[in-house]
Amino acid sequence: MFGLGTQKKKKIYIFLGQEDKETFCGALADEYEKGAKEGGHEVRRANIGDLKFDPLLHKGYKVIQELEPDLKKVQEDMRWAEHIVVIYPTWWSMMPAILKGFFDRVWIPGFAFHFHPRLGWDKLLKGRTGHVFITMDSWPLLSRMLFGDSTNEIGRAILGFAGIHPVNIQKIGPLKHATDARKQKIKEKIYHLGLKGK
Repeated sequence: MFGLGTQKKKKIYIFLGQEDKETFCGALADEYEKGAKEGGHEVRRANIGDLKFDPLLHKGYKVIQELEPDLKKVQEDMRWAEHIVVIYPTWWSMMPAILKGFFDRVWIPGFAFHFHPRLGWDKLLKGRTGHVFITMDSWPLLSRMLFGDSTNEIGRAILGFAGIHPVNIQKIGPLKHATDARKQKIKEKIYHLGLKGK
């Protein structure tokens, strides 16, 4: 089907960065997961709303907080993965606060990077690719013209900093008044990306 017999199967990690799974982002994560599994890929998934962790850095990075078991499992799964998929909505031109708190806790030395004593750093997640799906109520181009590029933090300053490359970022919108037919087409597209492991 779809010429998938010769396609390389991947280890794919899907991360839903919105607490409420009963959302369009949740539906997109479901579609990607369904497609990836039907495409023969190995899939692991986490929903941020199911994780138990403190998103606050109480001492900044002066003291690394002990990671909760759920965050250790996330790190284990990201190390296992060859392709990492992150899905979340745009709120005030940024990712949800809980997702930012998640990265503050998980993206630490020894896991995502290792600074050299004088200059530079090792990118500890090198060799992995990424795909980020960001939903929004407005037109992506209009949002960029008005508020600038809101994807640098996830694409370059977080995933790219750790060596994940390339990171394909796809803004999906406008959704505020999207018809059911339009949403269905979007879900079908995400399904086929999962099928191909992209």
